[in-house]
Amino acid sequence: MLAQLIALGVFIALFAIGAVRGVHIGVLMLVGAAGTGLLLTDMTVEDIIAGFPLSIMVLLAGVTYFFAIAQENGTVDRIIDWALEKVGSSAVLLPLVFFVITAGIASMGAPLAGLVMMPVGMQVARKYGVDYALMGLAICFAIGAGGFAPTSLYGIVTYSTADDAGIGLSPFLLFGIAVIVYLLMLTVAYLMFGRRLFAGRKTAAVSSRGGGAADSNSTAASAAAEPRISRGGASATKVAFGEDDEDEALFDAGAASADSGTRPFTGVQILTVVLMVGLIGSVVVLAALGQEPDIGLLCFLFGAILALVDPATGKAALPKIDWSTVLLVGGIITFVGVLQEMGAVDLLGDGAKAIGSPLLAAFVLCVVGGLVSAFASTTGILAALVPLALPLIEAGGVPGWALIAALGICSAVVDVSPFSTLGATVVATAPGEEKPRLTRILVKFGMSMVIIGPIVLVGGLVLPAMLF
Repeated sequence: MLAQLIALGVFIALFAIGAVRGVHIGVLMLVGAAGTGLLLTDMTVEDIIAGFPLSIMVLLAGVTYFFAIAQENGTVDRIIDWALEKVGSSAVLLPLVFFVITAGIASMGAPLAGLVMMPVGMQVARKYGVDYALMGLAICFAIGAGGFAPTSLYGIVTYSTADDAGIGLSPFLLFGIAVIVYLLMLTVAYLMFGRRLFAGRKTAAVSSRGGGAADSNSTAASAAAEPRISRGGASATKVAFGEDDEDEALFDAGAASADSGTRPFTGVQILTVVLMVGLIGSVVVLAALGQEPDIGLLCFLFGAILALVDPATGKAALPKIDWSTVLLVGGIITFVGVLQEMGAVDLLGDGAKAIGSPLLAAFVLCVVGGLVSAFASTTGILAALVPLALPLIEAGGVPGWALIAALGICSAVVDVSPFSTLGATVVATAPGEEKPRLTRILVKFGMSMVIIGPIVLVGGLVLPAMLF
């Protein structure tokens, strides 16, 4: 038992050291896995390295390569510009529209790519009188929702780790649960910070009914004078792949340009859109036929097609493969494999079972995941806690798919705090006079999610799954 406790202590210490010193946690975990396995067990180097998750590496590399090409050839920019041209200027709907657009971007491999919409959203919020807190939260929620797509980082790590452990968690079910949760959170944000928008809309409606032709002409002239919403200088290519490069993610806040229209799609961009649709369609069809589509290989296939059509763009996308996250997830899972071999994970499982109630144990796990994730890498927490939840699942009483889904989402909903990349970007891109207010709001909102998230997910997902 002493060896297991020492190994767990090393695991926790490496997380803390990496966070405090700014050292890549994946590197520390690989070294820690090797040292722990060789010194405290009879494992060989080959046994330790065999725990590195090659399937997840292919998945992450393929997804980030394909969507990096889509960013390099300007397809992502064109899609965003086209969508924003269709938005109009209904202030009430703007946060929801930004939620949809940002979620689509975040589903393209790297959730933080959705941060490209943050400076645009803040400029639009200023122009149309939308509360900065509402717009910032809408974009943060969208990044979380899109991040759990089958083609994006949070979803890949969660369902792949569950699948490797023999737990049948559908990636589409996980994505659907995440979207529902974040839409509920967006509704709450509307109720908290959007009342002024609804009040303004009612006032405008009364004015338009009571005014005469002069008022109508005045309104029409005003609407005609309003510039169209456009992304302007905010380029998706300025957002680095990988979650831990927080300084790189806080890119220059490009203002929305009033005079830039949407240019037509080029031939390569049209092909890229077709392949994006083909990727989603292939995954859906194969899953419907009872197959297990390898999204990573499909992305490499479509990426190879684009690279053959435009070799320069394919070459430029290679450095943007998310090797940092591959190393992060791989290092953590390798160390967890050593802990499993030693029986340290079973020891934690016995501790969870000692709580007495499987439901209470699930709640505690979700709280721990949310609390740690509020100050550390969400991806790293997902890779670590999902395997550590397995003993509780194996003990019976808690459906594995429900607990893993709840644990994953609880670890992500806290990311709106200003201690994380998302919350910090909200504050960084807001006007100076709004920064103190937004910081207070995001601290309260993010920290409340540490408790509210597990209550909602365990009570609304795990408990019904246990009963039915």
